[in-house]
Amino acid sequence: MKSLNEKNRIFFYPSFFPKTRKGNILTENIIFIVLNLIFLSILILFLYSKMGSAAVLEEGYAKKIALLIDSAKPGMVISLDMEEGVDIAKKEKWSVERIVTIQDNIVRVQLREKGGYSYSFFNDVNVNVNFDTTTNSGYYFVISEK
Repeated sequence: MKSLNEKNRIFFYPSFFPKTRKGNILTENIIFIVLNLIFLSILILFLYSKMGSAAVLEEGYAKKIALLIDSAKPGMVISLDMEEGVDIAKKEKWSVERIVTIQDNIVRVQLREKGGYSYSFFNDVNVNVNFDTTTNSGYYFVISEK
């Protein structure tokens, strides 16, 4: 018959609880915190650089134009102010007359040479795209039957 001490030794095996020095734990925690701070700062810088950039504006304008065309009837003229997008296109040295193109029910907005966003619409109409030369900051779209 085993004694009470021998039974207790089975449950407490010393290798399950390795001995560590307190200095190692502190160093590991500091390194972990510093790496997390570096990662979060890089993430915040990335998000800040993408806010209000050409890519976000291209997507927004393409979706707005497609939704406007979907709700339009033949004979309508839609005017859209795109001053912020035109400013970005001028900074990127992109032709302001080529910002918006519509072909085969697909709206394409491109504010820079390497980029652009396309979005489709369902309304079965012809759309003539014209740059507004009076304000130099927007487009107007003439909706007609197919």
